Amino acid sequence: MTTSLAPLALLVALVVGVLGSIAGVAVGGIIVGGKVLGNELAAMLGGFYGPLAGVAGIVIGLVVLAIIG
Repeated sequence: MTTSLAPLALLVALVVGVLGSIAGVAVGGIIVGGKVLGNELAAMLGGFYGPLAGVAGIVIGLVVLAIIG
């Protein structure tokens, strides 16, 4: 019994993953570089550069899930 992921489920997972990546790395940027750069700049840089790695991991994970499922 195999069930494939619906395209809408893949899209929702991608959007939630990207938003989570942006938020998580913005908070991480504040923690790591908040004192040196200032909280606003650290959050902005984290929110900008964070999805570079996050989106790649999300897409790879979704592809693997689509192949397995």
